[in-house]
Amino acid sequence: MKDRKEFYNLLSEIDGKPFAEYERLTGDFDFARYVIKCAKIETAAGAENPVVNIRIPQSIAELPGHLYDSPVRRTALEDFLTRKLSEAAARIARFNESGWARRNIIIAEPGQKILPRTSVLVTKEYIDARIRIALPYKVYVTGERLVDGEMARKVFFDDLPEVVSSSVFFCNIDLDEAENFVNGMEDADRVRQTLATLGLISFVGEGSLLAREQGCDLPNYDNIAPFEIDEATQTEIEVPNAGKIIGLGIPAGLTVILGNAANGRKDFMSAIAAGVFNHIPGDGRETVVTVSDAVQVATDRGRSVQEVNITPFLTESEDGDPASYSTRSADSFISQAAATIEALEVGARVLIVDENTSSPAFLTTDARIAGLLGDTPRISLAQRARQMVDELGISLVIGGENLVAEYIPVADTVLKVEDFQVTNITGQAKALNLAVPPEAPAVNLGPMLGRSRWIMPSSIDAAVGRIDQVIEAIDLKAIQFGHSVIELDSVSQIADENQTLTIGLLLYYAKLRYMQEGYPLREMLDMIDRDLSSEGLGTISRDLRGDLARPRRYELAAALNRLPTFRVSHATE
Repeated sequence: MKDRKEFYNLLSEIDGKPFAEYERLTGDFDFARYVIKCAKIETAAGAENPVVNIRIPQSIAELPGHLYDSPVRRTALEDFLTRKLSEAAARIARFNESGWARRNIIIAEPGQKILPRTSVLVTKEYIDARIRIALPYKVYVTGERLVDGEMARKVFFDDLPEVVSSSVFFCNIDLDEAENFVNGMEDADRVRQTLATLGLISFVGEGSLLAREQGCDLPNYDNIAPFEIDEATQTEIEVPNAGKIIGLGIPAGLTVILGNAANGRKDFMSAIAAGVFNHIPGDGRETVVTVSDAVQVATDRGRSVQEVNITPFLTESEDGDPASYSTRSADSFISQAAATIEALEVGARVLIVDENTSSPAFLTTDARIAGLLGDTPRISLAQRARQMVDELGISLVIGGENLVAEYIPVADTVLKVEDFQVTNITGQAKALNLAVPPEAPAVNLGPMLGRSRWIMPSSIDAAVGRIDQVIEAIDLKAIQFGHSVIELDSVSQIADENQTLTIGLLLYYAKLRYMQEGYPLREMLDMIDRDLSSEGLGTISRDLRGDLARPRRYELAAALNRLPTFRVSHATE
């Protein structure tokens, strides 16, 4: 293995030479306190900045073992260290004459949620930090890029040591802060494990701060109101670090959440949906925890649908067979009906639906005038809700104020949210004797959801010209996948842009590894989950990456179903 002196001399030798000379940095270099591992450096025009692996022995980092002595705590610590590295890299960003920050050291920037990532790996023997380096260069008068050896030496010998030592070495880490971060993750995970034993699907801790900035995942501190629960509705859960926490337990079954969207209900529903992931300290939703197989379903007008059995919600159609329905551009009703079946197809056990993001026709049927309208082929969720809960054993959480009356007669629980205060009004709501939804045509839901769809591998094409894989996250809710763009505006439970990117890469991985073998969709997702749990996220990429974050199977399936080129080869009951 070469040492840091040889690395320094290499930078001196290639200074002022063509940019391709940076390829000579490939290999392992011992920098005394850590090793820089450069497995691959591409210098062609348009190539991505190389990812270097910084390996720090635990004998030098000295991170206390109790911070990563379980898989849950290790994931939290890796996320915590990623944030520290990202903050340190931001502090040393240089500004040019135009005021733009120039970052030569690029690290994943996590959002509010704690996720399994590839940016940092912690083991008993070492810590790996995967960092992208923007190799410095100067542009010659001809436009050719030349190595800027002086700036490169500053990046590797001044900036990088500062970033690594201030973020990863225990002597420079606030132990209380690290423990608070890791303990919070462990407590939230214990709540999630406890929910099923208590007959609950979600828990909202008292005092949680649920209000968010408009269009943002950050707390709305200007309009903050701590979440409150009346004493009769409180639930207690014991966790390893915080002891007993008090909050609202949302029971399994059919639950209606009543309230004005601007008066807390919308934030309450969003918090429940976001609770499938754990949140960082200070977010306000640290004790908002939902079972991991809960999916928020929304309308998505204009999306394509491929051979989905929507007969629970559509008895006939001039556009195709409802038992195997396909369209290139679904209307609001059809898109939400398809999304509901698609979520159940891949294993969702809880569906979260809010009137603000729903098709009114899908959400409800006004029983008062149903007799005046004559027969209609469309069946609302209100008409099917009770049957879905009873026959499939799933749970439904329905939120609204104007369109949810039909759910009250068939609901198990009715909660009212007002100014972030929740009260159980089930008895009061039932006493209204509201009309039940019109009876829906009989359909056997169980066998229908046992239906399997096989994917046509050729329809999953990430190639552009001679490049076999062009995949990138355009933003949080859009993926460039070959020539196609996957629009995910209605998929609300994507946590951050790293997860969006990973979804795109997983689609390509699934094509290469499983679609060619002819596995149906649900079985394929089972095997992908197995691979990610046993082999890690790194297995999905040919190259070392530090910008991946693990998504759930539900968002992966949602992206596949919205890929414009996606086609189903066949489906069977």
